[in-house]
Amino acid sequence: MRVADTVTLTGILLSLIITVLLTPLSAYGQQAEKVARVGLLFPSTPAPWVAGIRIFRQRLLQLGWIEGQNLALDFRYADNKRDHLPVLAAELVALKPDAIFAAGSVATRAVGGATTTIPIVFETLGDAVGLGLVPNLTRPGGTVTGVSGFSPELAAKQLELIREVVPRATRVAILANQGNVGMVTIVRPLETAARQLGIRLDVVDVRRADQFESAFEHMTRRGAEALVVLSDPMFTSHSRQIVTLAMRYRLPSAYELRDFAVAGGLLSYGPTTGERWEQVAHHLKTAKALDLAIPHSVLLRADEVIQ
Repeated sequence: MRVADTVTLTGILLSLIITVLLTPLSAYGQQAEKVARVGLLFPSTPAPWVAGIRIFRQRLLQLGWIEGQNLALDFRYADNKRDHLPVLAAELVALKPDAIFAAGSVATRAVGGATTTIPIVFETLGDAVGLGLVPNLTRPGGTVTGVSGFSPELAAKQLELIREVVPRATRVAILANQGNVGMVTIVRPLETAARQLGIRLDVVDVRRADQFESAFEHMTRRGAEALVVLSDPMFTSHSRQIVTLAMRYRLPSAYELRDFAVAGGLLSYGPTTGERWEQVAHHLKTAKALDLAIPHSVLLRADEVIQ
């Protein structure tokens, strides 16, 4: 099994986009001049989405959709500025696409506020029903559909793994962007897991990239012995900076996305492409630098050990 970041467009999502967004290619047989147009809206910088977009394009090519010939893709990135999303959504709607893909709940809301007629396909790690994106995952109705990777127990599992790696840790910092509407539903299960493990949590709110340094200083002053980084597009955009700070402040850290493990993070626990949830990817070099011995029980569950 191969660990991949959760922002990668999964096989399920690809099928949804192709089914909902694009008329079957054969339908264009008599209209050679027809070009299918798809808008794509992302809340952050392009970097976290490169792998997913590559898979998306490859799959479309396999199905006969060729950019510049019968397909046009229009990308918009909000650069982690939430107030830009409605403007960018309006820009995409003005292009009159056949459909729009929205990455994340905030982007989906922005697109939903800009059109009630263009089909919208979303991917989110939040609670799509609880956030009001769709009334029901099985039968979403309306013009909105997509994939929800919502699994609040995932962060709790990351906390458990950090406890296995640092068994004496009694205080763990949680790096969270509480401006992200989905964070509340993730923090609650973490608090429950922490009580069961006898761990005291310190939730550190970071909403801008220039706050990372002060956030880690705060964690250290408060006596944090380990760190769990919650999934957020802004954090993924700055994965190397976060991993570097975790190393500098000697905080063993758990992440959801593989990007962080590849960047040198200690361990990640999250879903693989096309599957719901998978196991752990570890970075032994980081463990050695922190003078940690990864328990054999944790290593046995790793899908990939990054040397």
